[in-house]
Parts: sequence; structure tokens; C-alpha cells
Amino acid sequence: MDRGAVASEVARGAPSPGARHVPGAGLDPIFKAALYGCSGLILILLASIVVLLFYGGWPALSHFGPSFYWSTVWNPVTENFGAGVMIYGTLFTGILALIIAMPMSFGIAFFLTEIAPVSLRRPIGMAIQLLAAVPSIIFGMWGVVVVVPLMAAYVEPPLIALFSHIPVLTYLFKGPASGLGMLTAGIILAFMVIPFITAMFVEIIEAVPTMLKESAYGVGCTTYEVFRNVSVPYGRTALVGATMLGFGRALGETMAVTYVIGNANRISASLFASGSTIASTIANEFPDAPAGSLRNQSLLELGFVLFVISFIVLAISRLLVRTGVK
Repeated sequence: MDRGAVASEVARGAPSPGARHVPGAGLDPIFKAALYGCSGLILILLASIVVLLFYGGWPALSHFGPSFYWSTVWNPVTENFGAGVMIYGTLFTGILALIIAMPMSFGIAFFLTEIAPVSLRRPIGMAIQLLAAVPSIIFGMWGVVVVVPLMAAYVEPPLIALFSHIPVLTYLFKGPASGLGMLTAGIILAFMVIPFITAMFVEIIEAVPTMLKESAYGVGCTTYEVFRNVSVPYGRTALVGATMLGFGRALGETMAVTYVIGNANRISASLFASGSTIASTIANEFPDAPAGSLRNQSLLELGFVLFVISFIVLAISRLLVRTGVK
């Protein structure tokens, strides 16, 4: 039997011919079984979560019907529940976070890969990694203590005064300047996803062939022109995928959003209005929902909705990243 055939047999689980003569070779099947067990545990864990959310929330969906997904009523007293406000808040704050985070991540990534001196790349890169490791609740505390007062005192009042007489924009910038609301939640979420998006942007921009960039510089292009006409077009698909990955992370953030969004059950177009997300509603109400109650089942159905949304976003992002990175 040639070496290729032997290697194929070993890959399919057959013992290596040389291993029969090595002490301890009998442990190899146990080692492989342990590896299969570790990998299978992930699938079992994922399946158990899906089953819990689906079957746990099914009674609520059967009780309210498909209108559960767009109803804006959430009343524990009358036991009337709908996910419309939470789905709106989740998507609204996630999109706000992307609008804020994407240009900042572009700037940081291009600075690190093209402009920053070597002495600065390492400390800034480490700072980004440390920022990614900060727990969500720390961001929430920082948001309450620092961001909310700043928004209430210096950001929201002038914006309300500036846009209050402009027909369309007045709906976006109306409301009390409390500091809590969708915009503050979007800002906090943006700071939380910037490290992840930036790390992927750096990897994508570094994958651009040096020859292309040097050729552009050789014909007189400026740094901005190389960024706009070479780096971004080359990794466009992967950049979109990385952005979607950050969006998926923003959708599921819980504690930081719970602290700063205001936790109100209403839909408003205003950036300063209080609202709620799926994650913040679950965090606030799940401890008070008795097991088996309609409220508990509605919260489980909310969790299933968030799982489906996150799965779709992450699947699209992974597909784009894989097809876009050369």
C-alpha cells in the first residue's frame, strides 16, 4: 500500500502503522473520541438552545398568532404581549450603531495599516484589543455616568433647538433632553462593536496586494485616493461582511443597552425617545416571569426572534467575508 493510501486510511480513523510500535499508541482512539465529543458538545448546546426557545415560546405564538410579531402592546397586567416595539428598538439601535461605528472603524483601520508609524501601531492595536475585552456592563455603567449627562447637557438641547423648525428633521430630534434614549444606546453600542469591526477591517485592508497600492502611489494618487479607489473596492464585499458581523453583535447586546435606552414600551421616530430592545426586555422581565406563565412564554418567543435575526445577519456576514477576502 502506497503512502497516500495509508494516509487516507489513517484519516478515516484507522490506526497508524507506525503507531502500533509506539508506547501509548492505544490512547489515540480515546484522544480522537474526546475531540469528537468536544465538537459534538457545541452542536448539542446549540440544538438545546433552539429547542428551548422554540418550544418554550410556541404557546405564546399559538395564543397571539402571527400578530405577536408586530403588535406594540406589552402589558403584564392584562397578559397581552407583542414583540413589535422590541424588534423595532433592536433594529433601530443596531443600525444607529453601524452608522456611527463604520466610518470610525474605517478611519482607525486605514490609519493603522497605511499612516501610523510603527511605534504607534502596536499600542493602538493593543488598546483596541483591550476595548473588545471590556464587559458589556462596564460600558453600561460608563454610559450612565458619563455619556447620559453629556448628552442631556450639551448634545440634545442644541440639536432640538436647531432642528425644531425643519419639517422632517423635527420628528427625529424632538422630545425631552433626558440623555436616555435610542441615540445614546446607539452610541454605546457603536463603541462596543468598533473593536470587532476595526480588527476585521485591518485584516481586509492588509490583504490588498502591495503592488496595487504602490502602482497607485506611483501614478500620483494621494493617500485618500488610494484608500477610496484601491483598498475599499478590492475588499468591498469583505468590508460589508465585517460590518454585518458587527451588526449581529450589536443586536444581542443586553446590559449596556438596558442601562441607557430608557426601557419604555413605545415606538417613536425620535432619536431621543426612550424605547426597548429584545435583549433589554428579557433582562428586565425574565426574573419576574413565573415559569410556564404566558409572560414567560412570550419572553422565550422574544428570545427565539432575536436568535433568528442574529443567525440571518451572521450567516450573511460570514458568506460575504469568505467570498470577499482574497
